[in-house]
Amino acid sequence: MRFGSSKKTQLHARAIVVALAATASLAACSSGSSEGATTLDESEDVTITFWTGQADEAQTILEGLAADFEAENPNVTIDISSGAPSTDDLLQKLSASFAGGTYPDISYAYGSWASELADSGRTLDITDQVAEPDVKWDEFSEAARQTAQPTGEATIGFPAVVDNLALMYNKTVFDAAGVDYPTNDWTWDDFRKAAKELTDPSTNTYGYAYSVSGTEETTWQFWPHLWQNGGEILSEDGKTATFDSQSGVDALTFLQGMAVDDKSVYLDQTDTKFGELFASDRVGMMTSGPWQLYDLGVAGTDYGVVQLPGTDGDHQTVSGPDIWTLFDHKDANRSYWAFEFAEWLTAAEQDLKWNVAYGNLPLRSSEIDTPEFKEQVEALPGLDIMAANGENAKKARPTVSGYVNLSEAIGGAISEVLQGQGDPQTALTDAADKADEDLADN
Repeated sequence: MRFGSSKKTQLHARAIVVALAATASLAACSSGSSEGATTLDESEDVTITFWTGQADEAQTILEGLAADFEAENPNVTIDISSGAPSTDDLLQKLSASFAGGTYPDISYAYGSWASELADSGRTLDITDQVAEPDVKWDEFSEAARQTAQPTGEATIGFPAVVDNLALMYNKTVFDAAGVDYPTNDWTWDDFRKAAKELTDPSTNTYGYAYSVSGTEETTWQFWPHLWQNGGEILSEDGKTATFDSQSGVDALTFLQGMAVDDKSVYLDQTDTKFGELFASDRVGMMTSGPWQLYDLGVAGTDYGVVQLPGTDGDHQTVSGPDIWTLFDHKDANRSYWAFEFAEWLTAAEQDLKWNVAYGNLPLRSSEIDTPEFKEQVEALPGLDIMAANGENAKKARPTVSGYVNLSEAIGGAISEVLQGQGDPQTALTDAADKADEDLADN
């Protein structure tokens, strides 16, 4: 199974790990590790510890790339391992290693961990290095760059895996209803009209599907509506929830109209059934990401992909970037080679062998026109649309520790409203009040 196919599952697992481990463990870190080399010697033998957070084929690819780097730099040894039994276990493992001074030089990390890791006092600030023209930092999406710079100041790593949400449409359902396929110029009004026309109660066919589980699946599909309307999730200082603004109310009212008034939305309590119904020609449109493409190919679904419908030409999407976090051992040689390896690993030439070869979106915009990526698009149609859609990933989801409970609060509010159990203003205000309590505790 492609890494992308399991990506959605990992979005939900992040919340569990952060809630259980991050705040308490990182706050309890000890003061530091022993001093290493104070002066850089690029020819000195050095060992870099690299925790990949991967398994199986993904781990094998990264091991091969590490060996290639060692061959190019004979004085460097990459001590590579998964780091933990699963990616979800990595944060707890990192927390324990901080206390013992046994933390790695580089580790995979979910983007939602970024603030906790930055607050640990263990990360390496590479802001000056990534500003160098040769790094081509602007080839990464804005959301990916923001995630690697969680406090808005220190840059703690490189993007590792990127994704985003796009609109997928089932051509069989559209053809049966005689509705024109979506285009990249669609507005939300175009989208709502089509969803209503696609809905057929006699065959239990719905125009659209939306999660009402109250999980992050519910929440992150809402953020593009909020952002395109000019709203924000948090205040500028990150201490107050602002999703209950008029922009948020208007966005939720729009979705309420589709779900409650038009009855054109399949409301999924499970987070998984809507994909199955889309694949079997019972749902006309869904908002999803690259992990869905492999399963649709296996199912033989006739589908297309476009960027999200927009508001006043704004087609912002939401992304869930993960990062290669770099850590500081107070050793000039280790810091230098950790950066060199991370930069090399995320360069286009290597990323084509890693993310692109594995069926993920490319990290860099320069990879989109390569033969390697075009070959993957042949196998996973729509992957190119999602890669180009990275330009619409202009904002990162908050990485503040209170985001987990914030997501649960608004996810519950969205679910209630879409099921006809509340009004948007009251539901969002109550959710924001709950979120503010949790933000104040962090």
